[in-house]
Amino acid sequence: MAEPSVLDANKPHNALPKKVTPKKKNVLIKHWDLYLIMVPGILFFLIYRYVPMWGVVIAFQDYSVFAGISGSEWVGWKHFERMFETEEFYRIFSNTLLISLYKLFWGFPAPIIVALMLNELRNMLYKRTIQTVIYMPHFLSWVIVGGIMINILEPSTGIINQFISFLGFEPIYFIADDSWFRTVLVTSDLWKSVGWGTILYLAALAGINPQLYEAARVDGANKWQQTWHITLPSLLPTIVILFILQMGNILEVGFEQVFILLNPLVYNVGDVFETYVYRVGITQGQFSYTTAVGLFKSVIALILVVGANKIAKKLGQNGLW
Repeated sequence: MAEPSVLDANKPHNALPKKVTPKKKNVLIKHWDLYLIMVPGILFFLIYRYVPMWGVVIAFQDYSVFAGISGSEWVGWKHFERMFETEEFYRIFSNTLLISLYKLFWGFPAPIIVALMLNELRNMLYKRTIQTVIYMPHFLSWVIVGGIMINILEPSTGIINQFISFLGFEPIYFIADDSWFRTVLVTSDLWKSVGWGTILYLAALAGINPQLYEAARVDGANKWQQTWHITLPSLLPTIVILFILQMGNILEVGFEQVFILLNPLVYNVGDVFETYVYRVGITQGQFSYTTAVGLFKSVIALILVVGANKIAKKLGQNGLW
């Protein structure tokens, strides 16, 4: 019997032949079609979101259209100091904050409630009809919605005031009344957006395991107990994410809606950042000052988003990052 060679003796007994693995393709080349789909979205944000940010520097200049950004005089915090010294700024800030909080208070839970109600409907034809009806206002522009609201609330021919007159009360000029204007804004926004907002919640409801409800019924839980202990906890991650995003828009009342419904009689309760920036910045040419106002609003929005995200993390929920 042949003796093992020196080379064979040096080899480990448990040595296995090396596995030859094929070279991995470059991820960019392998998934080129997916990256190609991303290009339009990336270009959109680059062109319309990031490139215009260069214009923020005029908030620290006495900007002149003829001198341009590079030729305008730098003045530091001058426009921010003017902003905090102007009573008008505090008026538009309080108007924006109050209207946003009203919309958040009424508009944020409304899609959740509607989604829960629609989820309980068993007649599919009736359910889809209701969904279609409440979704439709979302696809109308604020020009159309504003015209509808003005016609409905018109003091002499509007259907609301005709009903009020029928009951024996004096007609109310809702659009020009300080005590009613914010209610009109919140109500019209709710009518336009609540149907569309239910889509995400209905999708989240569809992902809940039906066996959880079956187990709850076996244990004797009624509909309210099932909603409280199964449905709402399952919706909570979606609710938290949307709430954080909503906090970022707390100072975004919506230019189109307010601009269409606003009139000089209700400036003291309806004038907000967007309409103020348009009126003072565009029509009066105070570009640097209104850029400072817009930058202040963006900084506040960033603080609110970061704060809401940290609070969500501390409460054990998933944040945006």
